[in-house]
Amino acid sequence: VELGGNDGLRGFQPQQTEQTLRQILQDVKAANAEPLLMQIRLPANYGRRYNEAFSAIYPKLAKEFDVPLLPFFMEEVYLKPQWMQDDGIHPNRDAQPFIADWMAKQLQPLVNHDS
Repeated sequence: VELGGNDGLRGFQPQQTEQTLRQILQDVKAANAEPLLMQIRLPANYGRRYNEAFSAIYPKLAKEFDVPLLPFFMEEVYLKPQWMQDDGIHPNRDAQPFIADWMAKQLQPLVNHDS
């Protein structure tokens, strides 16, 4: 479960975002699926207090639901302007191989090979 950049940039109160993510996690668990949660970060222009409250949601819910918490996949992508679309928010086509490899490395330890 991960919010996209557009979701995070909508400026909802952190409590509303937390409740939305909580409901998604409850729904996934109710479907007998095993969710994982991915942290996202917002630009600094939202202010320190807002960003701290927003960032705190993810570890809190990961603990509450006992689900893995993955780090924000865009940290390294943002460092390479050539990997970003003109909007400065979304990765472009050139970033996709890196993102796929990063995701595979993060998810591989979580995959159950007992089947």
